[in-house]
Amino acid sequence: MSELNSVKIVGAGLIGTSIGLALKRKGVEVWLEDNSETNLRLAIEYGAGSEAIQNQPELVIVCLPPDKTPAQVAEELQKHPEAIVTDVASVKSSVLSDLQKITSETSRYIGSHPMAGRERGGAIAAQADLFFARPWIICSDQENNEALYKLRTLIRLTGATPVEMSYEQHDRAVALTSHLPQLLSSILAAELLDQDSQDISLSGQGLRDMTRIANSDPELWTQILSKNAYSLAPLMRSIADRMNDAAEQIESLANGGGLRGVYQLLTNGNDGAARIPGKHGGKNRGYQTVVVMVDDQAGELARLLQEIGSIGVNIEDLRLEHSPGAQIGLAELDVLPESYEKLASELVELGWRLA
Repeated sequence: MSELNSVKIVGAGLIGTSIGLALKRKGVEVWLEDNSETNLRLAIEYGAGSEAIQNQPELVIVCLPPDKTPAQVAEELQKHPEAIVTDVASVKSSVLSDLQKITSETSRYIGSHPMAGRERGGAIAAQADLFFARPWIICSDQENNEALYKLRTLIRLTGATPVEMSYEQHDRAVALTSHLPQLLSSILAAELLDQDSQDISLSGQGLRDMTRIANSDPELWTQILSKNAYSLAPLMRSIADRMNDAAEQIESLANGGGLRGVYQLLTNGNDGAARIPGKHGGKNRGYQTVVVMVDDQAGELARLLQEIGSIGVNIEDLRLEHSPGAQIGLAELDVLPESYEKLASELVELGWRLA
């Protein structure tokens, strides 16, 4: 078996263009196809590949919305009888089911899904490193070794990590880890429509973090949610029950009680957050945070990071917060406890102000 040499990408949006950029870096021949001439030209100008004209690729990647994916996969299987075909739709069971209604020739098809994206869409938002160190799920109910090899090679070339699971397990997992957060973010952001503008002007980083993905494309997400409603609905009911319980606990606080219930809710939140995989596993190692005031001017953040590098302390995580109207930002630097004093003291010696 040889390495992957040629790939056709159908759909020159964020994911398709990003895949093209990543593969071109590795010397793979990439051909692009898109119904929109503007999208296609933009992706080509960005360097994601050249226009597909009767090429015969080894692998075809369909990067279209879920409702258009099955028909396009069937078309690519027929058009390229020697090629392996995959798709990157964020729901898998419905795509496979609809594909099987169109064609019985599915032995060269494997569903997949890179767990990467941005709240902005289109080729203009594409990044060659979008998939770096991110899971890329492979869903297969067959043993086509050639197809699996080609797909794993694709994933490795983009810098992603292959994760294999069933179609049903995938849909259940993404309902929890992707689709539910999108809905909760949108619900919270929608609440702002009915609130006072002066109150909203006090927004801090917490609200910004929780509503960031509410800027996602409504048309695309309506399709995604409708295709995974079976897995998502029970989670929404569970969240609704938790919200009702929390509201009762908060009402109890107003009447002089409910402390135990609220404390337990927050503790459960800590324990749940600790289950999210991180750099050092589920639970972090008790990082300490150095908060540095950074002047809001060009080059200051880069200077801070460069000087941290010269100090020789590794930053485990970084967050940057701006207060409305302030001319400084707050860089929150998470470090291991044994590095805290060294970093804090040496930054002060270098003239940085700590909050």
